Amino acid sequence: WEMSDRTMTRQVLLFISVLSLSSVYGQVSYSIPEEMAKGSLVGNIAQDLGLDIKRLTSGRARVHVGNKCIELNKERGVILIKERIDREVMCRQTTPCALHFQIIMENPIEFYQVTIEITDINDNAPVFKKDAMKFEISESAVIGAKFVLERAFDSDIGANGLQSYSLNPTEHFILKLQGQADGSKKVEMVLQKPLDREKQEQISLVLTALDGGEPKMSGTVQIHVTVLDVNDNAPVFTQAIYKASFVENSQRGTLLTTVRATDIDNGSNGLVTYSISSSIDGILDLFEIDGSNGEVRLIGKVDYETAKHYQIDIEAKDQGGLSDSSKLVVDIADVNDNNPLIDMMSTSKSIPENSPSQTIIAVMSVHDPDSDNNGVVNCVLSENIPFTIKSTSNGFYSLVTDSDLDRERASEYNISVMCSDEGVPSLSSSVTLTLQISDVNDNAPVFERSSYEAYIIENNTPGLSIFTVKARDADWNQNARVSYILEDSSVNGVPVSSYVSISADSGVIHAVRSFDYEQIKDFQFRVKALDGGSPPLSSNVTVKIMIQDQNDNAPQVLYPVQTSSSLVAEMVPRSADVGYLVTKVVAVDVDSGQNAWLSYKLQKATDRALFEVGLQNGEIRTIRQVNDKDAVKQRLVVVVEDNGQPSRSATVNVNVAVADSFPEVLSEFTDFTHDKEYNDNLTLYLVLALAVVSFLFITCLVVIISVKIYRWRQSRILYHSNLPVIPYYPPRYADTLGTGTLQHVYNYEVCRTTDSRKSDCQFARPCSQNVLIMDPSSTGTMQINFRNLYK
Repeated sequence: WEMSDRTMTRQVLLFISVLSLSSVYGQVSYSIPEEMAKGSLVGNIAQDLGLDIKRLTSGRARVHVGNKCIELNKERGVILIKERIDREVMCRQTTPCALHFQIIMENPIEFYQVTIEITDINDNAPVFKKDAMKFEISESAVIGAKFVLERAFDSDIGANGLQSYSLNPTEHFILKLQGQADGSKKVEMVLQKPLDREKQEQISLVLTALDGGEPKMSGTVQIHVTVLDVNDNAPVFTQAIYKASFVENSQRGTLLTTVRATDIDNGSNGLVTYSISSSIDGILDLFEIDGSNGEVRLIGKVDYETAKHYQIDIEAKDQGGLSDSSKLVVDIADVNDNNPLIDMMSTSKSIPENSPSQTIIAVMSVHDPDSDNNGVVNCVLSENIPFTIKSTSNGFYSLVTDSDLDRERASEYNISVMCSDEGVPSLSSSVTLTLQISDVNDNAPVFERSSYEAYIIENNTPGLSIFTVKARDADWNQNARVSYILEDSSVNGVPVSSYVSISADSGVIHAVRSFDYEQIKDFQFRVKALDGGSPPLSSNVTVKIMIQDQNDNAPQVLYPVQTSSSLVAEMVPRSADVGYLVTKVVAVDVDSGQNAWLSYKLQKATDRALFEVGLQNGEIRTIRQVNDKDAVKQRLVVVVEDNGQPSRSATVNVNVAVADSFPEVLSEFTDFTHDKEYNDNLTLYLVLALAVVSFLFITCLVVIISVKIYRWRQSRILYHSNLPVIPYYPPRYADTLGTGTLQHVYNYEVCRTTDSRKSDCQFARPCSQNVLIMDPSSTGTMQINFRNLYK
């Protein structure tokens, strides 16, 4: 303990009690004198409570107190005086005078109750309310006559308070102190020598009040005595003590009681007047007495919580200056006029959602200054919230969690604390605490579907967006930030990453390559959704990609086989009936669905009235009876077309020989060479015609442009002319020369595209022997299959 600069020492009483509560609670008491200098040491709170100074700093220790007289030095662990303390201002006459506050720490929440008793020093001298006291005393006053004097008031208490009086001079009067029931002393001036107005009409006295401090302090008042003629009877009160009571919310002007004093003198010497002579500060602001009839009334506002009772000194004085005194004891009855006072000592703004049950979120104190049931307080919380309130000690409460929290169910709580007293009617106060529930990564991402199917048309552009997968995470902020990745897998032995890719942020699936329906029709893979928590949580979903066919393949003719090395012809006897099956065009399309639905049409024929082609089956049949006038050589051009949009097609040339014998066929087919030569000449003529037409077109175009330029120069106006160029593409003719024994050789080649992205062609090979084959380089040699020669 340290000594202050004053000569007075202070005694410090210390005791610490630790209670087994949900948070640590202790109590320390100190005793200090008032008027200590700012910065003076009160006590080493860290040492007295057994706390580490580092704990004061890490726990953000602070003082929770109503006034600002003291402060906590966390670096030294001591309590210091922040402002001078005046005991008389703080407590008046109340004793003991104590200052109560709490030391609050966090992480975890702890609080300690500290009481500092403020002891009195002799810093106030006794004072009298009046500057002077005047008495009119009859000269006939008998020895021993008493005159009540005004008492002095000393704000100090105990030994420093008012202790004694002295009167000077003492020739006619002596001082007499008479103890009273409340511990105070009645001061009376007693006549010890008869008065003689003729000798001394005015007497001046000095009344001195002394306290017991060191050094002593005093106050004085002048007493002026006027000696009157005979008035030898003083008033006498009917009761030594009067009692009255009323409730604290009584209206001003309420009659408390009526006092009465009698004087047996006659005339003006028997006329009594009443007055209040209490030396207690503030009495005259609360009560008044009617000087003529002794009615005592309330003129101020009283508060039970400030003072529970009052003692009023009443004096009755006659016209001769004789007086008597009595006491009125007034008791104040409590009324429930104070709401409970809620003081949030420490609160948590936010707690994580995985906080265990019974986690403390706030500590508060509740006080009701009313008495009895009016001051008994009960606190409850709002309903349907996972919190409860516990009483940790007298007037102190803790708010704790009582069940598991889930931020995804409720991210914020407005906790209303309602405290009500047991008065009638009951008064209440409430306070609302807003508590944020911070997120914990306890939810994995969830895909919107259990599986996904997406479609993409073949021959797509690489990088094309196929589909978007979406997963949602019920957590918040970083814990809810979802990233998408492809799980390692393979499709036909190739890593799935070479087929598709996925955007980590958006979940958009892109095609890495161009797909070909004819190579792969569908494949599947798994996508993982990973959140940004620590540790991260994830979920998986299966995505199936369906490749949709595109009409990118033309039909392929399998039969009849087109070849340039030999002549192929179908034999039809002249006796063939209507519907005779000449041959069947066989074609396939590697596409699927309607893109592979094939139809057959007869595009050209030597005699259209003789043959027809089945639309669906490609069968070539006669549509009339074959006769002798029909030419031996019959050439058919069949178009095979699929049902795609747009459609693709292929053509096939079918040579038919109408004859009953092989020699007849051989003689007729020797002119194929002549036909080919004719075709060569025709091609030459067409090329020459195309050249002439192109020359004429270019010449006209040059002339038109020249005229336009000439006109522009004449008018000096800038004019731009964009003339459309209309290309002319002449038909192409193909011809194949043959050197066989037949006069004309008709040879047709079928070209099909193997892939929509390639331009190379494949030529069909012969796949049937049910035809007549003539080698153009041979001389009169022919291969004949007689299977269908005669049906």
